[in-house]
Amino acid sequence: DITTRAIRFYEEQGMLSPERKGLERIYTARDKVTLKLILRGKRIGFSLAECKELISLYDPAGDNQKQLQTMLGKIAERREQLEQQLLDIRQMQLELDTAEERCRTALDKTAATSH
Repeated sequence: DITTRAIRFYEEQGMLSPERKGLERIYTARDKVTLKLILRGKRIGFSLAECKELISLYDPAGDNQKQLQTMLGKIAERREQLEQQLLDIRQMQLELDTAEERCRTALDKTAATSH
């Protein structure tokens, strides 16, 4: 789902440009594809700039090969970022385990000496 506010934001960013008839906005097939690309990009962690780049490569008359190649490159980059984040999280968990163990050991020592 997407809010009207989000759609207006993408319009302000120049990513969507619907035709207007009075107060009504008319979205073309290209606008709908663009919106799908934006939402998919957001879901997989692409920045707005990356989404704009992919949208600029969209060519409904062509085979979109350049867009697809660029998308594959960005997917690989995102996957690398996520792998690094996983490593960082695992390292932080190990550090938390160590800190927790030290606290428990210190508590055990203070409990033993206070009895």
